[in-house]
Amino acid sequence: MLADTSTPLAHKQLRHEVAEKIRAAILAGRFKPGEWLRQERIAQELGVSQMPVREALKELAAEGLIEHLPYRGVRVVEFTPDDIIDLYAHRAFLEGTAARAAAQNITEEELQELRSLLQGMRASLGPAHLAQYRLYNRRFHEIIFTASRRQYLIRTLTQMWATFPTMLIGNFAPTASTPLPGRERDDVAEHEAVLAALERRDPDAAEQAMRSHIQTAVEQFVRSLQQE
Repeated sequence: MLADTSTPLAHKQLRHEVAEKIRAAILAGRFKPGEWLRQERIAQELGVSQMPVREALKELAAEGLIEHLPYRGVRVVEFTPDDIIDLYAHRAFLEGTAARAAAQNITEEELQELRSLLQGMRASLGPAHLAQYRLYNRRFHEIIFTASRRQYLIRTLTQMWATFPTMLIGNFAPTASTPLPGRERDDVAEHEAVLAALERRDPDAAEQAMRSHIQTAVEQFVRSLQQE
């Protein structure tokens, strides 16, 4: 239970706490795609008034996790295949740009961590290790866009990675608990190509390898959904 309070700073903190709890519930699948979120019920469950819940929902709407429908209420967003294609196109452009900059700015320490993560990914193939593989993958991408030293890219991609990869995985049964058929080894090879370009300090190759990796991933993802 969260304690309600009247001071401005504490109220702001409470709003963020409420938003974080709702966000975690959405990403964990406790609130399903298309599910309506009722302020009264959430407030009762969290032990707070409806005001911080209302403000938290506005925050999550700005992030794209939920949507407000006039005269109907607020619900968790549902992603169509077209939405996925658009999201990945956005990500491919931003991460490609970040990889280009990273090729010029990445440190040897960051390269070494990428090498270690890639080893971990190779050792984590198969459904039994999927959660660990996804953690390695996420960290791999975070290091690269952080190494860009481009603050706008870092902020935007941090927010994107905090929400959409996790939520997309949980939105669709084929990817909730199993890797896409035949995808893992291709995925590792694509990460190897990105790392090799960064090691050569080749901005063009790094950008192309990252964009190709993300575009290939979404093509296989959407194809799998269509087959389902």
